[in-house]
Amino acid sequence: MTRTATYHDYRGKLETYFDKTASKAWEQLTSDAPVSGVRATVRKGRTEMRDTLLSWLPADMTGLRLLDAGCGTGALAVEAAQRGAEVIAIDVAGSLVDIARKRAPEGLNIDWRVGDLLDPALGSFDHVVAMDSLIHYKAADIVSVIASLSARTRASMVFTFAPQTPLLMVALGMGRLFPSSDRSPAIIPVREKLLRALITQAAPGTTLGRDRKVSGGFYTSHALEVLTA
Repeated sequence: MTRTATYHDYRGKLETYFDKTASKAWEQLTSDAPVSGVRATVRKGRTEMRDTLLSWLPADMTGLRLLDAGCGTGALAVEAAQRGAEVIAIDVAGSLVDIARKRAPEGLNIDWRVGDLLDPALGSFDHVVAMDSLIHYKAADIVSVIASLSARTRASMVFTFAPQTPLLMVALGMGRLFPSSDRSPAIIPVREKLLRALITQAAPGTTLGRDRKVSGGFYTSHALEVLTA
């Protein structure tokens, strides 16, 4: 993949946001601590989406290698490792990776890293998961990421995008996905039909599998499975 200016720009904004602005807020959001009504809906939606993506992975992952691309505070990586997977968990935000490393139970085969999910040095994988880590990118950038990773993925990739729905557009217009003091870089809604067409063109040899949208309160995200086997 040729990393575009847009990809570089948003990657930098995400790093700044999580490391300099909202680390504490996201540490609380991804814990069991009480949160406000807005964040409660985001937490509930993220939990439902994480459970969905995990259900699309093998129950027994012994001997399989998984990339958690945008691991955040590590809940999905931990679950995959508990199923027996060797997990490479990477995020642009070092503060979130530090939280993930501290929370993870001992003895799991997880390699926590800070950096670019497209780094070729990460190697190849059986499965790739990118949960809510591509929602800040335009369709072309998302497809470039998927096409690049498909060449190094043996079985499947599952990722989420922000669907272009009236409800999400209204929420974004109101600017209420997060309080103004720790609002994230812009979420970019993407048309599902366009995304599917672009993936088919850019990643020949792959097929589109399951999909599911999770929407409730201030959380809206759409999961899509890309099969490489």
